[in-house]
Amino acid sequence: MKKSFLVLIIISLFSIQSFAQQRADALVLYRNGKYAEAIKICEQEIAEDPQNIDSYCVLCWSLVRNRQYAEAEQRSAEARKINSTDVRLIEIQAEAKFYLGKNTAALELFQYYLANVPANGSRIGNAYYYMGEIYIRQAKYQHADISFSTAVHTEPLVDYWWTRCGYAREMTGNYNGALEAYSKAIELNGSNSDAIRGRERVVAKLR
Repeated sequence: MKKSFLVLIIISLFSIQSFAQQRADALVLYRNGKYAEAIKICEQEIAEDPQNIDSYCVLCWSLVRNRQYAEAEQRSAEARKINSTDVRLIEIQAEAKFYLGKNTAALELFQYYLANVPANGSRIGNAYYYMGEIYIRQAKYQHADISFSTAVHTEPLVDYWWTRCGYAREMTGNYNGALEAYSKAIELNGSNSDAIRGRERVVAKLR
């Protein structure tokens, strides 16, 4: 009797370990750019446990990176019926809507994310970057400048964000500020052709 009970405990421990490893593998696959494989594992996990928010998060991240934006929007909405305040789901749902061109809804979600995420949130810079892009779409260049400036303050080593910051400033007529941003982008990436052309434009306007 005691031996059978011990065997059951060992089997249970192996099952728990196997499930945890499977979930970890999905995140590793996502981080390694193997999005389709991560999606498959997450779908299996959710089928086994429909309340698994962690699996939903990795699933939606992978769907967005795999350019399956409509699916990411749908699955993040499903997940938020389980937990409407998980900031990871809010942010990735906003990204999905951004890529689908749903600017107003995406902007509201990014703002909601920023109002609720802890100060050490890993995607704060991304949220400000996407907000900047939405404001560019809406021709609200001052707003875009503020958003991009905050993005590069949060994560100062992303040359593309500096380029977009330069463009927003250029569009407002702030050529000195644009020159600073374009120059920073080139400092980070000397082959950034958009930043090089942007710097040439604003230098010509400052002459």
